[in-house]
Amino acid sequence: MTVRDFSRLSRPRNPMPDFVRVALEETGLLSAYRARPPYQQNDYVGWIGRAKRPETQEKRLAQMLFELEAGDLYMKMDYRPRST
Repeated sequence: MTVRDFSRLSRPRNPMPDFVRVALEETGLLSAYRARPPYQQNDYVGWIGRAKRPETQEKRLAQMLFELEAGDLYMKMDYRPRST
């Protein structure tokens, strides 16, 4: 597994909540999550974690999982992964 460099983030790094990690592992999308740039990983977990209501957290988590599975979306915007 490649370790991503978060040192260039201009915002504080958001810790991943346990329920997000479990969802990524259970859906088999952890590698798709880790393949995203560090700013996207950080944005996703911060966005989910800032939701006050559990229903909103679940809705945001579902959106992230959908976008990771689709592979070409990020926060409802088109996303083209860099070719390696």
